[in-house]
Amino acid sequence: MRVLITGAAGFLGSHLCDRFLEEGHEVVGMDNFITGSADNLAHLMGREGFRFVKYDVTEFIYVTGRLDGVLHFASPASPVDYLEFPIQTLKVGSLGTHKTLGLAKAKGARYLLASTSEVYGDPLEHPQTEGYWGNVNPIGPRGVYDEAKRFAEALTMAYHRFHGLDTRIARIFNTYGPRMRPADGRVVSNFLVQALLGEPLSIYGDGSQSRSFCYVSDLIEGLYRLFFSEESEPVNLGNPVEFTIAELADLVLEVTGGDSEVRHLPLPEDDPKVRQPDIGRARRVLGWSAKVELREGLDRTAVHFRQLRDQERLPSPRVLAGDGTE
Repeated sequence: MRVLITGAAGFLGSHLCDRFLEEGHEVVGMDNFITGSADNLAHLMGREGFRFVKYDVTEFIYVTGRLDGVLHFASPASPVDYLEFPIQTLKVGSLGTHKTLGLAKAKGARYLLASTSEVYGDPLEHPQTEGYWGNVNPIGPRGVYDEAKRFAEALTMAYHRFHGLDTRIARIFNTYGPRMRPADGRVVSNFLVQALLGEPLSIYGDGSQSRSFCYVSDLIEGLYRLFFSEESEPVNLGNPVEFTIAELADLVLEVTGGDSEVRHLPLPEDDPKVRQPDIGRARRVLGWSAKVELREGLDRTAVHFRQLRDQERLPSPRVLAGDGTE
């Protein structure tokens, strides 16, 4: 196949490019580098079957030649990013989804939308199934991301129903691994970087809020299976094993051998108290479940950040009054 992957220079997009190329497909990667990094694609430049286009997907998209698939992964995806780029986040979720759906329709291509567990908001159902409609504050600071993805899902299903477009929707839960940006404000990268630099670990609230952490290779496997499946309804992809943020902090210190203290900060507005996927649908229709345990995944991710530290490319995390738990 020949596929377009938007957000190709991002954490997930770059790993997805790797997977499609490894399976023998051709990939056109697209990114405008607002939050993506050219470093994530450096190893692919000049590789046969890969082409990169620097472009803003909120504009009209034209790609020469055939396309068999469009995978829309472009978006700021961490709280510090979408708090810094709120308008761009809304635009890429709305206009960007519209432009990529239009391209898929014109090319007769299969379409996969990277949605998020954020569509569930601060959930009143636990764990979260795909049938749960969510508890989202549309005018809160996180609403720019939550509502952009909810709109993107609605638009994708409208194209599926009205135009007969072959679509897939992945609701992605907390994912971590190599190529995470050190200063992206997510809890795993925050803790690992702070521990490796000997800085206090920043815990928002009392640390009792829970998350479920999926290693990137597991997620990419789920995405690849979903793309080639026949499932048009949303599918949760994440690791259902739940940890509190305080437990994660202890495990990070154990993995890194650090002795950092813990610093408690105010809990941000609309911060979800719990987040855990019900992956029953993924098990049934994809035969998929997460395999990498958190300790092993943290070990692998710490190697990546240690390399950046040794290269003096490891900045301290951005700690905001926003959210550090995603």
